[in-house]
Amino acid sequence: MFYYLFFEKLIEFFSPFNVFKYITFRSIYAAVTALLICFILGPFVIKRLQILKFGQAIRWEVQDTHNHKAGTPTMGGLLILSALLLSTLLWARLDNPLVWIAVFSSIWFGGIGFIDDYFKITRSPRGVRVWQRLTLESLGAFFIAFYIYQFADAPTDGITTNTTLLLPFFKNVRIELGWLFIPFAILVIVGSTNAVNLTDGLDGLAIGCTAFVAVAYTALSYVTSHADISRYLGIVHIPQSGELTVFCAALSGASLGFLWYNCYPAKVFMGDTGALAIGGSLGSVAVFTKHELLLVIIGGIFVAEVLSVIIQVVSFKTRGKRVFKRTPIHHHFELIGWSESKIVVRFWIISAILLLIALSTLKIR
Repeated sequence: MFYYLFFEKLIEFFSPFNVFKYITFRSIYAAVTALLICFILGPFVIKRLQILKFGQAIRWEVQDTHNHKAGTPTMGGLLILSALLLSTLLWARLDNPLVWIAVFSSIWFGGIGFIDDYFKITRSPRGVRVWQRLTLESLGAFFIAFYIYQFADAPTDGITTNTTLLLPFFKNVRIELGWLFIPFAILVIVGSTNAVNLTDGLDGLAIGCTAFVAVAYTALSYVTSHADISRYLGIVHIPQSGELTVFCAALSGASLGFLWYNCYPAKVFMGDTGALAIGGSLGSVAVFTKHELLLVIIGGIFVAEVLSVIIQVVSFKTRGKRVFKRTPIHHHFELIGWSESKIVVRFWIISAILLLIALSTLKIR
């Protein structure tokens, strides 16, 4: 919106408005705007959730360590979504279809999370049945994958297509998936969605890790869209991905803004509303920018949380023994005596290291 108002309409009256054409300028202020929206709306949203008695119900599996958190307002993901969407619509160019697909992913997956949270509050602590939620998630992911497969502009390097899989660390290795790209993209998006959801178990853990991943994809979206930089780095050039820089910057700002209220001791939880919206958005951006596999590195904490659950289930069913005291893995560290703050900060440190490793792959090729 600001792009059209200041750059296209008012620049003839005031030439410094030329800065609004630059993605870097708009991305910085998208992050700042999202941050300020969280700061301004946060107290109102928290108070409203308290009035509506939308408090967190603690699952029986973790009542021994988390029962004191019962009643803390949940569905704070509404605050994240509001900041993300408002900031994106204000600062991004709205003639870019990938912006709208990213917005769709946030709303679709956030909507699924909202329904799940509402059912947990009003009906059962289990919420929506797993198969129902996965079906809705897969449907949304299918729409996104099919759009990229059928309609999105292909990369401009003359080699890579919309359905090509690129491998980190390998410059010239490209795997053409063809129609298999659709189920692969669905797996990435749905997997990312549920990985963030599993990580959301300690105050500030998921949203802090999200901030690091969002910063990484802010950088990746920008370099992927820049012809000279992408050529220098030897990565795929996708001009349309430039405006995703604004979207990812808004997500990083919204994450930091929400962390202000979600850090220990949390005044509000994001709930599935926030976790599913964030996971769906990150998975979608990874697919848009052709950095799907890099998400495994950048989001290594999310991956570790999922793997811990898988390992635990497989081990218990095949050997009758548990590998971890409790999963997801952050609960294991709780039960061996680590404080909640120590676990969260150490996981953030690992996320920061993984961010740097992921970005280094752009040169190690």
